[in-house]
Amino acid sequence: MAEISGGEVIARMLQKEGVEKVFGIIDGTYFGFYSALHRLGIEIVTPRHETCAAHMAGTYARLTGKLGVCMASNGPGVANLLPGLVVEQADGNRVLAITSARRPSIMYPDRGGSYQCFDQSGVIGRIAKWSSAVSSFDRVPELVRKALRKSYEGRPGVVHVDVPETIMNGKVKADVAAFAFWAPHQYRHMDPVTPTAEQVARAAQLLIAAEAPMIHAGSGIIHAGAYDALARVAELLHAPLTTSWAARGLLDETSPLAITMPHVKLNHTVRNEADVALIIGTRVGETDWWGKPPYWRNPSEQKTIQVDLDGDMLGLNKPADLAILADAKRFLELLGDELERRKGEMRLDGRRARVAGYGRTMQEERAGWDKALADMAVPMHPAHIGAACREVFPEDSVLVADGGNATIWAMFYHRVTVPNTVISTFKFGMLGAGTSQAVAAALARPGKPVCCIIGDGAMGFHAQEVETAIRNKAQVIYIVLCDKQWGMVKMNQQFMLRPFKTMLFKHLDPDETIKADLGEIEFDKLGQAMGAHGERVSDPKQLKPALQRAIQSGRCAVIHVDVDPVKHMWAPGLIHFKKMHEEPKG
Repeated sequence: MAEISGGEVIARMLQKEGVEKVFGIIDGTYFGFYSALHRLGIEIVTPRHETCAAHMAGTYARLTGKLGVCMASNGPGVANLLPGLVVEQADGNRVLAITSARRPSIMYPDRGGSYQCFDQSGVIGRIAKWSSAVSSFDRVPELVRKALRKSYEGRPGVVHVDVPETIMNGKVKADVAAFAFWAPHQYRHMDPVTPTAEQVARAAQLLIAAEAPMIHAGSGIIHAGAYDALARVAELLHAPLTTSWAARGLLDETSPLAITMPHVKLNHTVRNEADVALIIGTRVGETDWWGKPPYWRNPSEQKTIQVDLDGDMLGLNKPADLAILADAKRFLELLGDELERRKGEMRLDGRRARVAGYGRTMQEERAGWDKALADMAVPMHPAHIGAACREVFPEDSVLVADGGNATIWAMFYHRVTVPNTVISTFKFGMLGAGTSQAVAAALARPGKPVCCIIGDGAMGFHAQEVETAIRNKAQVIYIVLCDKQWGMVKMNQQFMLRPFKTMLFKHLDPDETIKADLGEIEFDKLGQAMGAHGERVSDPKQLKPALQRAIQSGRCAVIHVDVDPVKHMWAPGLIHFKKMHEEPKG
């Protein structure tokens, strides 16, 4: 009989699940856990803040398809973890959070505000898919198995196990070799949820008979790894594809079928012209304009097939004529087989003409946007950053976009040709997440430089993660767009305070707005102080060479880019995004 701690039990269970990395700051309250991870060869990646550990776990899960695991110590550590867990739950990333807690006699029930003590499982339970506190050593395997089972049920999200330090670090005598370290298939469903043959046939019939079918897909495609199956169905149907914000690039954006996110008005046109819509792997929420007119066709005129792994998403905001509970990849594979068998029944001439028209519209809009690239003024027009990164970075490099206007400019001038290469917090808009997301992206996709386009306001939240990138040899190129203001906030203030002057001059003086201006941080020097390659660029002619030098350095780099504060504030498409938040009544 050997001795084993509760923390080692958890570590061995994670090893059975194929976990390779755990993200978190080490602490004595869960030494039994992370010391076991170390012995088992599971890498511990330590950021400089617990919030960042959650973002790293979520990004790693999204890019690898594996379980993301983060950890935090009781009290302040768990409190710091919370903002990250909120984001990862909103974005639907598969994250297991392991936290330590004070001894059970203090924690549950509360005895009056003990040191570093609060209802951790209760608080996290309000924001996660599932949360539980371990009450005894004997229940550790049971509750961890339940957490993992819940993690793989339905829509991915955050699950949590709270373990008292006395259980985490305390050891009991057990026959470790015979201990109940079950294989995943012994405690959770492993096979994809499969639609019925009748459902596939009905979906195929609706799509074949349609005059103008379309596909709208979300991040469920990413979690299912269904890119090839999606492309096959889109090509067989010759149906245009739109995506949720969080799922940009599911289809190579050079494809004529890809109606990319920045073309907002065209997205509305496609959704209004479609007589049959296949919606798969998305809740059809706010960033999808709620699936409602005038941005989508009236349900009385448009048949909707909705496919999702989570039954709560079916018909959530848009009525479904055919609601299918199924794994996205499995459904698309079966649908593709059925369409292939019946492809002779499809009339494609009208579809081809319609899609060709959409392509011309995108070309015209792109030509209009690209006119900004002729602006060679100093400090530079923000359009140059996304365009230059598109040329310099490999096509399969991950782009992390963080910040309000910085993200919009990046999205409008970026092009995605490889799926699952865009990371942001599209469903939550959390500033500062990008610094740690980029580190995790580099660890998930080693050998490729990661491009992180981030505003100076957002960079100020977690700039210390540059040191994490250096320490972990993560080649992240941070491109910090510096306008020394809260751009989106300032824009809103200007229209509320001085609307006519704003429209006339596009800008107000600092004394005409309320606390919307920032002081300067020399981010290149800040990066250098932490060991990164650092450069500062104001002239657009110097941007590409600076980016090339950063990549060639082979290490983390911070490029401080001075952008024109007025031009940066007037990001493209703002009117559309403002309308998005006004839920239509249709």
